[in-house]
Amino acid sequence: MQRILVEEIAYEKFVSAVVARVQKLKVGNVLDESTDVGPLINEEAARRVIAWIEEAVRDGAKIICGGHRNGALVTPTVLTNTKPDMRVNCLEIFGPVVTVEKFSDYEDSLSTLNRSEFGLQAGVFTRDFKRITRAFETLEVGGLMIGEVSSFRIDHMHTAAQRTPLGREGLRYAIEEMTEPRLLAVNPAGL
Repeated sequence: MQRILVEEIAYEKFVSAVVARVQKLKVGNVLDESTDVGPLINEEAARRVIAWIEEAVRDGAKIICGGHRNGALVTPTVLTNTKPDMRVNCLEIFGPVVTVEKFSDYEDSLSTLNRSEFGLQAGVFTRDFKRITRAFETLEVGGLMIGEVSSFRIDHMHTAAQRTPLGREGLRYAIEEMTEPRLLAVNPAGL
């Protein structure tokens, strides 16, 4: 989950709750069982994540919490006041960063989400079936989770859309991806 859009009426309360939870996350060594957020793959990846955060801030974004690096560790970061075309929104950051923005028009929020070239999954929290149906019809994602975060997955249901590089994940699909299907047709009358 990288981008969160929250209806304006619930925005302030939601952001306060998210920040409180994020600030409790322990960053550190993945071998320590109490660690919630471990290091990125290497320092270069961590520097890239921080560079994207700093770029967003220069363009008007605000860091609510986090935004620091120590080696390959990046503190979980919550950004707001971002724009859809910022890299922290429209590209896959692969780091502990989330943007939280408010919306007042549901249709506009769906359009905003579709501005990304990537469409792995999306999560929508609503009890309004018309909104669920509209999200399913409109969002260009491989999977839509209702009442669940976008990172929820079971391998056989994990799909992608747009430019997300993987179509499906899981053992069966990995084997299929590495297999060259062949066909042998035998006409018994021709033998």
